[in-house]
Amino acid sequence: MNFAICAAATVAALVYVFYLPGKLFLGPKNTRASYLRERKEAVYENLRDLNFEYKAGKLPEADYQSLKSSLQDEAATILAEIARLESAAPAQSRRAKV
Repeated sequence: MNFAICAAATVAALVYVFYLPGKLFLGPKNTRASYLRERKEAVYENLRDLNFEYKAGKLPEADYQSLKSSLQDEAATILAEIARLESAAPAQSRRAKV
């Protein structure tokens, strides 16, 4: 009797843990453009934080300038790639219509 109860409890626990319902919501599909937009927002937030910390006196001038230029370079690279992707998207859609 005890064995049957333990076996039923084990099976119930395994079904509860590993059962997948028929429909799963996986969220929107991530594209390169959406990833770049998220990364752009993160870089802008880092720049705002860096500026705040510098004005609060937590960073020396040399470190501030170094970090600021590297974040600005990264932001410029991201913006250039976003622009390239957005300019390529209309051209691809025009080719698909023809």
